[in-house]
Amino acid sequence: MRIKPWAAVAAAVPLAAGCVSGPSAVQASQARLSAVSGASGSSGAPGASGASDASSGVSGALAAKPPQVPAGTTAAWVVFDRKAGGGGRIVATRNAHRAFRSASVVKILLAVDYLESRTTVPPADARLLKIMLRSSDDDAASTLWDRAGKGAVITRMARRLGLSDTAPPPASKPGFWGYTSLSAYDVVRVYRYLLDRAAPRVRDTILGHLRAATPCGTDGFDQYFGIPRALPRPWAVKQGWSGFGEVPPVRCRPGSPSTGPVSTGPVSTGAVSTGAQGASISAVALRARGSGVPDLGRPVLHTTGLAGKDDRYVLAVLTAHPAGGTWSASVRRITTLTADLYRGLR
Repeated sequence: MRIKPWAAVAAAVPLAAGCVSGPSAVQASQARLSAVSGASGSSGAPGASGASDASSGVSGALAAKPPQVPAGTTAAWVVFDRKAGGGGRIVATRNAHRAFRSASVVKILLAVDYLESRTTVPPADARLLKIMLRSSDDDAASTLWDRAGKGAVITRMARRLGLSDTAPPPASKPGFWGYTSLSAYDVVRVYRYLLDRAAPRVRDTILGHLRAATPCGTDGFDQYFGIPRALPRPWAVKQGWSGFGEVPPVRCRPGSPSTGPVSTGPVSTGAVSTGAQGASISAVALRARGSGVPDLGRPVLHTTGLAGKDDRYVLAVLTAHPAGGTWSASVRRITTLTADLYRGLR
């Protein structure tokens, strides 16, 4: 595969093939990647207008034009090519260690923890896993979250999988599993763990459900944005969304135009300066810093998963959008970013 110039330096930074390296290896990898990408947003505190997005993962002198990130949108991505080099390597990166609130992406960790803690799965729990992973059901996630000890499951998984940027929700919000913090780098490590280290029954159960992700979430939101709308099959996906309200603007229906292929074009920047309650981006950033929850007050939209023949690519694209931003504009932004990112890999 020919690596585009803007991804070439990132490709020199390996993602640990075992995905379970100790802290020293993780820290060394972070230092190398930070030196290349200048990912100053790894603390999770967003800039006033998405300033943490300034780096594309390579120096300006070497970089061709990377995917365009609209003003007011904060984006991070990591793409791991399993066929590149001897054992695979990162071929595109931006703000790899920048923390985002997880939304429903954390449901993968809930599933790994559940399946690795037992040898048999009762039929009722098998149904919970199925609807949680395929249709992003929140009630199923809350049931497993409470059983697993709430934030303790995140601490357990971060230690077991060697996740350097993943942390449980603040102690003041123990029931908010979607407030777990994670990074694009760590999300890719989770998929690598499933592919390369997890027991076959764990891998096959989780990835089998993600390959059968439904067009609509059980909350009525269309979850075919990003990877499912921008990339050809085969793929396996786990999506995440938060901050768009309880009711979708248009309820998703399988087979509707909104769940079909996307035609990407100019990206709408949406409202940047004010939100639904008049909160400026800088005010939202200050609130997030004080809460311990990345981007609190801003809607987030994430697309993660596997793509290509034999699961060649492992992708994580994490985004935070302007306060008060609409669902349709946010979906268009992340889908266009994902399409441009994938196009740059070929």
